[in-house]
Amino acid sequence: MGQIVGGFLVPHDPVMFVAPEAPNPSIRERMWGAFEQCAERLAALEPTSVIIIGADHYMLFGTTCLPSYLIGTGDVDGPLDAMPGLKRGVIPNHEALATHIASDGHARGFDWAVARALTVDHAIAIPNQLIVEPLRKAGHQVGTIPVYLAAGVDPYIRIGRAIEVGQQIREAVESFHANERVAIIGSGGISHWVGMAEMGRVNESFDQEILGYASRGDLAALAALSDDYILANGGNGGMEIRNWACAMSALGAARGEILAYAAVPEWVTGLGFVQLHRH
Repeated sequence: MGQIVGGFLVPHDPVMFVAPEAPNPSIRERMWGAFEQCAERLAALEPTSVIIIGADHYMLFGTTCLPSYLIGTGDVDGPLDAMPGLKRGVIPNHEALATHIASDGHARGFDWAVARALTVDHAIAIPNQLIVEPLRKAGHQVGTIPVYLAAGVDPYIRIGRAIEVGQQIREAVESFHANERVAIIGSGGISHWVGMAEMGRVNESFDQEILGYASRGDLAALAALSDDYILANGGNGGMEIRNWACAMSALGAARGEILAYAAVPEWVTGLGFVQLHRH
């Protein structure tokens, strides 16, 4: 049977690639270094696959169809929004495990949208490149399973439902026939206002509130946050804390270890890095 061995909560800030020199050197070195630290800690977990939970940014699904939650079960590549330092290419998947998660969910009332071929955006591609890809370069075979939640544009998935989806992912992994070691990455956040007049604003008090919930594994507190509160205090980008809640739930409300945080208006967001440890 499979097991979820650990996880991470990380940003997926594309401005780090577009304007890498914008913040002062101490900030940018610490933030890039946090990704390197996550990669090293992921390697120590010896995963055979990694599930990355991200949010669409109206690039993949747009106005024609917005799935509440979707899993890629076949060929994966990306990112669609390639940029300097983030080139488009094939991303190895674990098709059998991804298909099992979707099938297990359908059998138990979780109506997964399924993509049998998927070009991801930066929400999946950034953590894959910076955290998972170093494992492959070291010679390890690791599949990346992409999951998208409706956390970028409305109608948003309820945080409570995102937590339930995380629990279903955990139970599906544990019922998988092979001895998989699975890590979870919740990708996104924390406070940022995308394409809005407040773009560039960072609300450090909101960020610290969310980091506190993550460090305590307080899923109930996350689920209690209203969308109005999140939008007012964390911006539309703050809605991506759904991805964090889903990842936390997949580990059973794991304890979080805060690895790094900085409010970086030059990169238009508050960047938080948390390692999730199983109880």
